[in-house]
Amino acid sequence: MEDHEVRELLRGQPPEIGRLVSAAREVVCATVPGAAESRLWGGLSYHRPDVGGRVKGAVCQISYKGGRVRLEFIHGVRLADPAGLLRGSDRVSKRFISIATPEAARRPEVAALIRRAAALDPTKWPVSPPAPGRSRRARGARPTLPPPRRTRDVRVS
Repeated sequence: MEDHEVRELLRGQPPEIGRLVSAAREVVCATVPGAAESRLWGGLSYHRPDVGGRVKGAVCQISYKGGRVRLEFIHGVRLADPAGLLRGSDRVSKRFISIATPEAARRPEVAALIRRAAALDPTKWPVSPPAPGRSRRARGARPTLPPPRRTRDVRVS
């Protein structure tokens, strides 16, 4: 994306959000210069076209909501995180880092996570069944209705 497109995307956001998004964007683009950048779900998405699209080839996404900026990793559960930066264990796969200052975005540990995400190759992962405890609907199955209950006709006299 061109800089003017990013400015357009951030129009109406507080200046601090723009500074944080710009700092995170600089780090992602410097760390994975071959990544494709696009607008996705109101944020910036980075993926490796040689591996796949925005999910299969995903590196990370920069999102901002409610005055907060996050660097999100759709395959974050697969990333080694010796610095303990990743949050979001309530999700099946996605993890994120909160970016509170431009300096936080520029930490070497953040760039290391981005490099690890860029090195993932989902084509080599085994297909696994859904996580235990997930509902049929969360697994993508169509919801089914229980069979109708048989009732007896009762006459009231």
